[in-house]
Amino acid sequence: MTVPAIDITTLPGPAQKILDPSGPAPLKAMAAKGLMPGLPPGAMLAVLVTLSLGGDAHAEVARKTLEKLPPPLLNGALALADLHPAVLDVLGPIYATDAAISEKVLLHPGVVPDTVAGMAAAGTEGVCELIATNEERLLAFPAIIEKLYLNKNCRMSTADRILELAVRNDIVLNIPAFAQAKAAIAGELISEPTVEPTFDDEQFVAARREAEAAAKALGAGEDTHQLNPETGLEEATPKVRSLAAIWADMRPPQKIRLLATGAGSDEAKDAAEGQSAALRMMGVRDPNPLVAMAALESPGINENDIIRITALRNVAEDVLRSIGNSKEWTRHYMVKLHLVANPRTPFGQASRFVMHLRESDIKNLAKSKEVSGAIQTAAKQQLSRKGKT
Repeated sequence: MTVPAIDITTLPGPAQKILDPSGPAPLKAMAAKGLMPGLPPGAMLAVLVTLSLGGDAHAEVARKTLEKLPPPLLNGALALADLHPAVLDVLGPIYATDAAISEKVLLHPGVVPDTVAGMAAAGTEGVCELIATNEERLLAFPAIIEKLYLNKNCRMSTADRILELAVRNDIVLNIPAFAQAKAAIAGELISEPTVEPTFDDEQFVAARREAEAAAKALGAGEDTHQLNPETGLEEATPKVRSLAAIWADMRPPQKIRLLATGAGSDEAKDAAEGQSAALRMMGVRDPNPLVAMAALESPGINENDIIRITALRNVAEDVLRSIGNSKEWTRHYMVKLHLVANPRTPFGQASRFVMHLRESDIKNLAKSKEVSGAIQTAAKQQLSRKGKT
């Protein structure tokens, strides 16, 4: 439900004077700071919200005023049954870090689902728990489930519960790798709500913390794994060993959600992307195909990731098949070359790209012992068609 706009003509005369486009600027400046003597709480907040949504110099001042409202004014306004939904819509996300205020907003008769969704996206753990208790509202407005699931503050056990609720009621969610998350939650034992966080909740938080640490430790473009020359197997580098240890013990639904929320961080954008990249390279190597595919569909995946992924020898066949079917990714030459050279790429796909490779690379493939015999043959046939040997 869309939030209705505030009809200025329904406000008291002094409030209409403040908001009149042709009204005196000094009056607006005072109002933006919350200086509106004589106006009742509901009208004061309606004026502040209207000013905050404007495009003039008073908007930022009004927004800052709304963030620091005196408790008596805020609580008095929230006690009004006729408080405008637009006021609730602005206040909800601002005070989504305060469980007591959030509870009053959520229980207010004028609150609309869009406001709850905004609070679900910004809420702390406690506020997310409050929102998740109203299953009827979650089912009626799945966008709230989506926001809760993608909010890194929402408990893992709560995310499991609301995801299972959606799946059980045949609701399709607009979240990254929903198909994989749906399949992973099937057959899982869903825990009842608890006062204290569960082990899964704590493990999810620990994994996020280690992912952030790994992102800071890894250099630009640095992989999370390296080849052990003695065993011939890939191993997590020392920089991500703690993350790898937690990752190994996590359930698939945890891993999939961690991948989906990896880009959400309170740190700078570059740090958040580094965190996501570390998780993607960890996830794409996961032995569970659902997790590996979720890594491929996680937010922020880019050309450099795809080039690195197609070069891996221990990546799931489903991942390589999906990349091979993508017109976006196979536009890049190195992706095509890696798909052809990777023995785990299904032959039907790998062979399609042989004709698109440079002659020097085809010659290397024709005599390489690291590719399948079928690819060697396909490379030789391509050279023969070109009149080369």
